[in-house]
Amino acid sequence: MDNPRDIIDVNAAPTAEAGQAETSGGSSIPAEELERITTDIIRSLKTVYDPEIPVDIYELGLIYKVDLNDDRLLTIDMTLTAPGCPVAGEMPGWVEGAVRGVDGVEDVSVNMVFEPPWTPERMSDEAKLELGWL
Repeated sequence: MDNPRDIIDVNAAPTAEAGQAETSGGSSIPAEELERITTDIIRSLKTVYDPEIPVDIYELGLIYKVDLNDDRLLTIDMTLTAPGCPVAGEMPGWVEGAVRGVDGVEDVSVNMVFEPPWTPERMSDEAKLELGWL
């Protein structure tokens, strides 16, 4: 993903569409710290791999939304490449564990969503290149 702000929301309106960043101007988290936290979250998400595809979940486009509120609760909406994925019950825990250690994040909640359904078009060019699709 070229722009990490494509999925990172800060105090987003609850009606924001998946993959759309809506940042309110009233965040109590300083911009410099928010940028560092964003970078650290993405770095952490990139350590989690789909066990059947040799690409991390961030580049695969499995992360639909990331919201960090003023209380520093990090909420992640994610999906799977297929609803019947054999690690469906484990993957949210892997994601939670990966981002829980990010400095500046107090708590983490990971939600599994299936709307909209994942398609290969959600993959970054980096993921497509890794899989030989480019």
